[in-house]
Amino acid sequence: MFRKISLAIIVLFVFGFLGLNAAEISAKDIKEPKLEFGFMIDIEVDKPLAVGKDDEHGLRRLIYIKGGKVSGKLKGEVLPYGVDSQVVRPDGLTELTARYAIKLEDGAQIYIDNSGIRHITDKEVAKEAAKGKIVDPKYVYFATTTKFETYDPKYKWMERVIWVCYAVRLPDKVLLRFYEVK
Repeated sequence: MFRKISLAIIVLFVFGFLGLNAAEISAKDIKEPKLEFGFMIDIEVDKPLAVGKDDEHGLRRLIYIKGGKVSGKLKGEVLPYGVDSQVVRPDGLTELTARYAIKLEDGAQIYIDNSGIRHITDKEVAKEAAKGKIVDPKYVYFATTTKFETYDPKYKWMERVIWVCYAVRLPDKVLLRFYEVK
């Protein structure tokens, strides 16, 4: 009995001095996020298919992903048969979810689920874009969060971190840069 009490006192003593006091932790102790560049994907896309449009939802469209190239820390190709599903809201905000797969040079395949938003930040530039003109990417906010799914143990780590992506849309392709949040 004495041994158990002594052990309990020692444990409390050690953890009392080495442990953290919750009252001393504040928001200033929260880690500042950092972005680390991971890789790029240039995706080749087909022309959008308009599914429907109304005042409530906006314009629903689907865009076939034909293929593409992966470069940077990962190297490989974008596999065909992916789709970019978009809703262009009446106010011009585009909500999108792209689902596709890549095959890396070592043969590993990774499924990608990329969801985010795109909109033009300048009203005059937005008018030009509405006429079908290509606009300077500095006026376009295009960001997503990305989830990866892989069956190759070498790339499982990608499923256990947060990824963000910044992109540029061109008439026949989408250029993407992926960043790991550290």
